[in-house]
Amino acid sequence: MARLPILEVPDPRLRRRSVPVSAVTDELRTLVADMFETMYDAAGIGLAAAQVDRPIRLLVIDLVDGPPDAEGRSTRNPRVFINPEILEPSEETSVYNEGCLSVPDQYAEVARPARIRARWRDLGWVEHEATLDGLLATCLQHEMDHLEGILFIDHLSRLRREMLLKKLAKARAEAAREKAA
Repeated sequence: MARLPILEVPDPRLRRRSVPVSAVTDELRTLVADMFETMYDAAGIGLAAAQVDRPIRLLVIDLVDGPPDAEGRSTRNPRVFINPEILEPSEETSVYNEGCLSVPDQYAEVARPARIRARWRDLGWVEHEATLDGLLATCLQHEMDHLEGILFIDHLSRLRREMLLKKLAKARAEAAREKAA
């Protein structure tokens, strides 16, 4: 497994639309393993292939950050979503304070449908259809946005988005100054 570089704003590759996956291959399995390693290393809960410069309709999610198991390892529940689609979003919305590995250390409240009926394939190419809610529904919608070239900041007002991007630029400039010193 390998840790992959994560694209960050304003990289234009984040704005590409992803293409469907046609089959599970050894290359795809390796990419999935690398994406999980990358996501865990970055302390994320979701990662779309588009964020690691692979514009295909693939994403991984793991919301579990529970207590350690008997050997002291944290328990995980890795989930793979291939060619995900939302069939029925609820009219009811919920608001989460979202962040993104492609917009590091920046967070904002985003309203999304509270429940969704979704369909996807897993790494065994088995098709699933389920109604999802809570953080899983929010996370899936967030990651699916990446497959369309959309970032969570695109759901914010122009003023809020500009403020957040200025804050990110300032943090990057400070980090560069510290590194140079």
